[in-house]
Amino acid sequence: MLNTSFFPCKGSALGAPSAFSIKLTSALVNARVPTHLKAFRTKMELSITRPDDWHLHLRDGELLEAVVSHSSHHFGRAIIMPNLKPPITTTAAAMAYRQSILKALPGNSDFTPLMTLYLTDTTSPNEIKLARDSGVVFGVKLYPAGATTNSQDGVTDLFGKCLPVLEEMVRQNMPLLVHGEVTSPDVDVFDREKVFIDTVLSPLIQKFPQLKVVMEHITTMDAVNFVESCDEATVTPQHLVLNRNSLFQGGLQPHNYCLPVLKREIHSIKKECPCGCAGIYNSPVALSVYAKVFEEAGALEKLEAFTSFNGPDFYGLPRNTSKIKLIKTPWKLKATELVATSILCAKD
Repeated sequence: MLNTSFFPCKGSALGAPSAFSIKLTSALVNARVPTHLKAFRTKMELSITRPDDWHLHLRDGELLEAVVSHSSHHFGRAIIMPNLKPPITTTAAAMAYRQSILKALPGNSDFTPLMTLYLTDTTSPNEIKLARDSGVVFGVKLYPAGATTNSQDGVTDLFGKCLPVLEEMVRQNMPLLVHGEVTSPDVDVFDREKVFIDTVLSPLIQKFPQLKVVMEHITTMDAVNFVESCDEATVTPQHLVLNRNSLFQGGLQPHNYCLPVLKREIHSIKKECPCGCAGIYNSPVALSVYAKVFEEAGALEKLEAFTSFNGPDFYGLPRNTSKIKLIKTPWKLKATELVATSILCAKD
């Protein structure tokens, strides 16, 4: 795609990144203040169009019921990841999963789940047609086999077995959502994204220049540079504010382990899980983190486009019409929230 945009990707439930808080957490320093930002001594308010989440893991069962409200409280819509056990590989499965999500929502919620399919070596072009005709499937997720949580059924032969599906996706204008890492044991874990760009993504774009591609949860300057030239991307809160030192300072820090793994500080673009699954659970605080990053960059006037405009514009959806208000106040994560998160992790 020629028009580059970045939009938020977070993650609910363990094994991936998610969502927005309604409180800003940092002080404004040398920031250009947009007209819709109001300061009242120590209190500051920012009104933005209701955001969407363009990469959300909700899982299923009890975990889905426990976390879905954290996203639906702030977001109008979310692209729902399909890497369940078993994965969501068909349109029929996506529709059933959608009903499970809607059933788990709070009674007064108008949250809309936007479903995706899990690409495999055996996905058929006809399944892409069914997905497009369903009106509820908005993308197909590429997991290289073995790259991340529940990716064992992912793709092993993208340019061979998946070629007819990619051709049909172009015809159907169906986006391909990419977990951008190679899985070869010969490649250093910190280089897997760059190698994927060079050996998979770049050739893919050259072969299918009309294919809509989202490189998800990017982590390196290599990805930023690539996306700026030809693609779209999502970015998580943790990859904006943490680096790989966060994994090891003061001993091994499992709560900072996610995939793609954190990189060097130079790559910072400016799952609560001791059981070993990759991911940082950030649903209650992600919007605060994004706002903090935009504050510190002196770019709060660009926050609304990032959270609320770029995503729907890419997917051809209307922008939300309702507003949310961010209020800057000091706060700390409650102990009860920490306990709840630990319980979720233990059940993963």
